[in-house]
Amino acid sequence: MSTTITRREVLKSSVGIFGLSLLGAYEAFAMDNDRRFKIGACDWSIQRMSEVEAIKVGKNIGLDGVQISLGNLDNDMHLRQERIQQQYKNACSEYGMTIGGIAIGEMNNIPYKSDPRAEQWVSDSIDVAKKMGVGVVLLAFFHNGDLKNDIKGTKETIRRLKKVSKKAEDNGIILGIESWLSAEEHLEIINAVGSPNVQVYYDVANSNKMGYNIYDEIRWLGKKHICEFHAKENGYLLGQGRIDFEEVKKAINDIDYEGWIQIEGAVPENAEMFDSYVLNNKYIRSVFKT
Repeated sequence: MSTTITRREVLKSSVGIFGLSLLGAYEAFAMDNDRRFKIGACDWSIQRMSEVEAIKVGKNIGLDGVQISLGNLDNDMHLRQERIQQQYKNACSEYGMTIGGIAIGEMNNIPYKSDPRAEQWVSDSIDVAKKMGVGVVLLAFFHNGDLKNDIKGTKETIRRLKKVSKKAEDNGIILGIESWLSAEEHLEIINAVGSPNVQVYYDVANSNKMGYNIYDEIRWLGKKHICEFHAKENGYLLGQGRIDFEEVKKAINDIDYEGWIQIEGAVPENAEMFDSYVLNNKYIRSVFKT
């Protein structure tokens, strides 16, 4: 299947959506949506990384909420500031939205396994999540932070997670590891840390790219070890790429998962983000229906 889709084609396929008001479309989708699930998107995927404006964009797409970034180096992880937290809370109140989670994507550049700044960010993120009423913090382990085949880095990551896991437990916050690791490799880290509050943030596209059987991995890890999901494609709309989301839904049902499913990526070449995300939202709600 070609990965190229024009703006005109996206708009043509979305006529039924735009025929409704944005609010009406949201309500129509929500009526069919399984109440066990909430549909959101990553702020970086809707082109508003670390911006309060992400809440308004998410509302216009028709999402239930947005997974927001703790920040970046330039703004010194600004979500740690009460002033910024209040701005997000005000936006959520204005648009009837929810903070769907917090992510520390900057850990891809500043590795948790080796940099004390990242270690401090993770500890601080627990306090922020508590204040923001969020239950899960995504910890990114890609690029400079990659743990694949890094025995030394993995050992140090385990040591640091052991130090912070008690704080996570005391505050009721889950730290979710997202990485290139297999289910087995993730579980080795989780077992070594020994905390129920360190789990896997499961990204179906990343695991598929690594050649893992994502449907078996979801069932094998189970609800006990998976905190949340990224519904993701690279270069395709959801439902038009490599991931069989109907099979994902079956696996998720088998483990009795409930919670957030965050849309990431899934913008074809030459397509507009907003148009694509309206379609992605419609599609994922059609799959995760009652």
